[in-house]
Amino acid sequence: MIKVSDIAKKKIVDMMTDDGFDIAQDYVRVGVKSGGCSGLSYELKFDKEIGENDKVFEDNDVKIAVEKKSFLYLAGTILEFSGGLNGKGFVFNNPNASRTCGCGESFSL
Repeated sequence: MIKVSDIAKKKIVDMMTDDGFDIAQDYVRVGVKSGGCSGLSYELKFDKEIGENDKVFEDNDVKIAVEKKSFLYLAGTILEFSGGLNGKGFVFNNPNASRTCGCGESFSL
């Protein structure tokens, strides 16, 4: 399961609305791909459909879709949003990551 903090939820709702998505029907798609300075990087986008290989969760009234192969890397992750001086954006607090890069956009196991 992937959890969504209150601050991240507010930002997701705002961004989905701006992009023409509906929080009640559409999904936040979270994934992992090869790349980044630590070996694996996070993907985050909005989607109107789920695929047959997706796991679907709901936390804090946010529907989350994750491909099964990415779920192994993301189980237990908390999606947060940071607006501090070091940058603004979504932050993945991933208990499976043994190492993360300075910007928090990539990780390794």
